[in-house]
Amino acid sequence: MSGRKSNTSETIIQRIRTSLEVLGMRHSMETLDDHVQWAAKEKPGTLELLDRVLGAEAAQKVESRIDRRIRSSGVPEQKTLEAFEWNFQPKLEKSAVMNLADFEFVRRKEDLIITGKSGTGKSHILKSLALRACQHQIHVRYARCVDLLDDLYAGLADGTYPMRLKRWATPQLLLIDDVGLGQVRKRDDEPTAAHALFNLIDRRHGQVSTAFTSNIKLSEWGRYLGDATLAVAILDRVAMNGIRLDINGPSYRQKIARDRAASRGGTPLEDDHADA
Repeated sequence: MSGRKSNTSETIIQRIRTSLEVLGMRHSMETLDDHVQWAAKEKPGTLELLDRVLGAEAAQKVESRIDRRIRSSGVPEQKTLEAFEWNFQPKLEKSAVMNLADFEFVRRKEDLIITGKSGTGKSHILKSLALRACQHQIHVRYARCVDLLDDLYAGLADGTYPMRLKRWATPQLLLIDDVGLGQVRKRDDEPTAAHALFNLIDRRHGQVSTAFTSNIKLSEWGRYLGDATLAVAILDRVAMNGIRLDINGPSYRQKIARDRAASRGGTPLEDDHADA
């Protein structure tokens, strides 16, 4: 009698495995033995058992979805707000940054621009927001400004510009890092960088959110992008539904350089020409 019961249980478990495979519930299939052992020991009610199995499956699917979003976002490194050196930037209100991390500005389709000298933590905050947004299952893309522009220019060369522009225009949150760093293309037979960026921002304006960091003054965007009028038009659209966060403080990278040099008995190379 016990042998017959065991065979019946094994048959049922095999049918469950087949059903889980058909349903694509891979995590539940892989952990089925653990669930069966837990149920035999704890003797849960039907609802409690279903809650355990389905909850574990759902949690694993969410984790996998977040991992895919992070991998496809283009963020080169995973920074966190918890790791930010808040004490080093006492003029920066932590609450203001943490409020951004609830992504209400994304739901309101507002834009964000973070300004400040080099080394003040702008990119750290932007990358941290990218990671948090992925964890909130927001569609995110990240790129340095020069890399984004190079991608659009490549589209002009190979006829894929409309497709590339659409790809950059689609994400719920586009993070454009380091406006002002790197050499933008300025060939006479191509549109200016300002023209390429304006087309993108104009398409996203009022539809989805864009976040920038900039090492240069906003008044210098025209010189950097090659067209003062279009740069103003870009900033007008950002400012219309925008949040400005200015980090007015010292460079953390220079602090690290000073500390390292001091430990070796040397003198660091100070960046005396960083833009305000």
